[in-house]
Amino acid sequence: MEIIGFILSILIGISLGLIGSGGSILTIPILVYVFHVSPSDSTTYSLFVVGVSALAGSINGAKHKLLDYKTALYFGLPSVISVFLMRKFIVPLLPNELLTISNFTLTTDLLIMLVFSVLMILASFSMIQKRKMTENDSSKINHNNLIFKGLFVGLLTGFVGVGGGFLIIPALLFTAKLPMKKAVATSLIIIVFNSLIGFLGSITSTKIDWNFLLLFTAFAVIGIFIGMYLSKKITNEKLKPLFGWFVLLTGIYIIIKEVII
Repeated sequence: MEIIGFILSILIGISLGLIGSGGSILTIPILVYVFHVSPSDSTTYSLFVVGVSALAGSINGAKHKLLDYKTALYFGLPSVISVFLMRKFIVPLLPNELLTISNFTLTTDLLIMLVFSVLMILASFSMIQKRKMTENDSSKINHNNLIFKGLFVGLLTGFVGVGGGFLIIPALLFTAKLPMKKAVATSLIIIVFNSLIGFLGSITSTKIDWNFLLLFTAFAVIGIFIGMYLSKKITNEKLKPLFGWFVLLTGIYIIIKEVII
C-alpha cells in the first residue's frame, strides 16, 4: 500500500507542474487514506510537501521570466501573514471535540476533512467550467480586491493545509488579469511562501516523521519536473476539465467516507 502512496505522490508534483494547482488536493487524501496520517497532522505535512514541490516549479518560472512579482507581493504578503497567524495561534487552540449532538460528535479532524472536501468540490467546478481568459490590463486591476482575496486564501491555507493554487489561479486570472502561463508561474511562488510559512507556524505543535516526509516530498518533486515537461506537450484547456472531474469525485468520496460510512 505504501508503494502505491509514493507513486500517487508523484501525481502531486505533476498536477502542480501542469496546471499550477491541485497538489494539496491530492496530498491530504493520500496521507490520510493511504498512509493513515491524522487529518490534523496531514495539514502540516501537506504544507511542507506542496511548498517544496512548488519551489522547484517557481524556479523554472523565474528562469522563463513568467513571474509577476508585483502581483505576487499584493496577493502573497497578506496571504502569508494570515496563514502564519492561523497555523501558529488559532489551529493549536482548537479542541479535539468541537460539538456533540446526540450520538454525533464533530471533531476538529472531521471538520478539516469536511471543509477540505467542500473546497475540492467548489474547486472542481472552476476547473470543469470553461471561462474566457483575459489579457493583462494593469489599469483595471483592483489591488484592494487582490489583497482581500490573499487574506482569505491564507486563512483557508492555514486551516485546511492546502497550497491554495485552485483559489489563487482564478484570482490571478480574473482579478490581476494575468495570462494563464504567468498566473500558473506566479501562483507557484505564492504557494511556496504560503505553504512553508504555514509549516513553520505549526512545526512546534506537530510531531513530524522527517524520514517519511522527506521521502514523500522527493517523489512529489520528481512529479513536478514531469509535469513541467508534459506542460509543453499538453494544453491546460484539455487537461484541466479532466482533473476537475477527478477532484469532484474525490471530494464526494471524502464526504461519503467521513459522514456516511
